[in-house]
Amino acid sequence: MRPSVLLAVLATTLASAHPALSASDGPMAMVAPNQAPGFYRFELGRFEVVALLDGTHPFDAAGLAVGAKPDEVRSRLARQYLKSPVEGMINAFLVKTPEKIVLIDTGAGDLYGKEGGLLVSNLRAAGYDPAQIDEIYLTHLHRDHVGGLVRGGHVVFPRAIVRVSKADADFWLNDANRGKVPAILGPMFDGAEQVLRPYIATGRFKPYDDDAKLTPGIRPIVAPGHTPGHRQYLVQSEGQTLLIWGDTVHVVPAQLPDPKIAMKYDTDAVLAIDSREKALNEAAAKGWWVAGAHISFPGIGHIQRTGRESFDWVPVNYSLNRIHP
Repeated sequence: MRPSVLLAVLATTLASAHPALSASDGPMAMVAPNQAPGFYRFELGRFEVVALLDGTHPFDAAGLAVGAKPDEVRSRLARQYLKSPVEGMINAFLVKTPEKIVLIDTGAGDLYGKEGGLLVSNLRAAGYDPAQIDEIYLTHLHRDHVGGLVRGGHVVFPRAIVRVSKADADFWLNDANRGKVPAILGPMFDGAEQVLRPYIATGRFKPYDDDAKLTPGIRPIVAPGHTPGHRQYLVQSEGQTLLIWGDTVHVVPAQLPDPKIAMKYDTDAVLAIDSREKALNEAAAKGWWVAGAHISFPGIGHIQRTGRESFDWVPVNYSLNRIHP
C-alpha cells in the first residue's frame, strides 16, 4: 500500500474513534491537547498511596516571597530554567490502608476556575470513586486544599468524614479573624465557609484536637505558621514513612536552598520558617519520603541536605510499576 493511502486510512480510523477529530484536521490535530491523566501510584509498606493532580496555576514566586535577598528568588529560579510566575502544582494524596481509604486535601475544585478541578477525574482514572472515600484529612483550610469538597454546588464525597485541626477550623470559620490577616488571605474565609457548609450541616465535619487518633498508620504533625492550625500527616507502614506536608514548601528552587524565605500567604512567617526547617531536617536525617502539595507532580521524593542550612529535592524515580521503597 502506498504511504499516502496508508496515511489516509489511518486518519479515517482515528477520526472514527475520536469523533471530535476528522481526517481534514491533519496529523497534528490528532494529538490530544491535554496531558495524560494526573495520578501516580506508590506503595508504602501495606499502604497504597496515589498522588492526584487537581490542576496547576501561575504562582508569582518572586512577588510573594518574604525575607528573600534582592533578586534571590529570580536567580534561584533561573538556575532551574524557570522564571516567575512558576507553574504551581495543586496536588492531593489518597492513602488506602487496610482499614480506610483516606484523601489528604482535595485540591481547589471550582475555586480556582479552569486552573483546578481535575481531582475527581484523576481519582476515577486511578480506579477509585468519590463515594469510596471514608475520611478526608485537610492540611489546612486554604481554598486550593478544600475547594474540591464541592463541585457545581454539589457535595463531591457523599459519605466521607472531613477532619482538620481544631485550630484551623476555629480560625478560618470565624469571620471576625479577617482583620488579623492581610487582604490577600480574605478569600480563604469565603472558600472554607462555602465548601464546608454542607458537610457541617450533615454532621460530617469533625475537627480534631492535637491528641486525637485518626486512623492506624496516619497521624497529624503540628506544623503551624502557614496557617494557625496547619498540619502535616505522617504515614507509616512496615517501617516505611511518608511525610505529606501540605504547604510547608511552596517554591522548591527558592525555599529548599534558603528555608528562611517565607511567603505572603503565611499567617505567621516566623512559625512557618520554624516548621519548614524542622520538617526538612527530620526528613533529610531519617530518609523519609515526602509528598508536597505544590511540588512538580507527582510531588513525591526525598529531601537531601546540601549544606548546614540548605537542602535539595530528589524526585521519585518514575516507574510504570508500583514502587517498593
